[in-house]
Amino acid sequence: DVAPSRGLGDVYKRQIKEVAMSIIVTVSSMIIPAIMLFIVGYGMIKKKNVYDDFVNGAKDGFTTVIKVMPTLIGLMVAVGVLRESGFMTDLGNVLGKFTDPIGFPGQLMPVTIVKIFSSSAATGMVLDIFKEYGPDSYIGNVVSLMMSSTETVFYTMSVYFMAAKVTKTRWTLSGALISTLTGTVASVILAGLL
Repeated sequence: DVAPSRGLGDVYKRQIKEVAMSIIVTVSSMIIPAIMLFIVGYGMIKKKNVYDDFVNGAKDGFTTVIKVMPTLIGLMVAVGVLRESGFMTDLGNVLGKFTDPIGFPGQLMPVTIVKIFSSSAATGMVLDIFKEYGPDSYIGNVVSLMMSSTETVFYTMSVYFMAAKVTKTRWTLSGALISTLTGTVASVILAGLL
């Protein structure tokens, strides 16, 4: 027999979760407009021409996009060729023999590798994983957590360092790869706890 208070407690917990989610959704929808309002208000207080500053920033941004476009196209083409050739799947099968025993599914190796180069290509691979295994499966949970806790290391470095004309990257690459590994390990641990 299940005690009536336990069933009632579950109802209260569910209602609290629904209210909390409602609050989070409401606050989330207000954050961007609030930031924009703050920026405009701050600019007005400092007696700045906010619109002209915005237009100048947009011009600079457009110039940066034009400068980094060849790099972006090169990265996207390389990732597309590797993905369509089947190389990534074969690599995932080989590396999966080593990662499966430690809890990291071999099916996620291609996504892990592609993610450090291109988030959009990795997102396409994630959708394929969702279709095959489902978003609520262990593999679906790991890949979801991993996508949100890792970075497109090479894309980010190439875009920002080229735009800022940085030539000595020092420890940036090794630090970024270590943080990506850390995010991936945390994804496996958290998915195991779900």
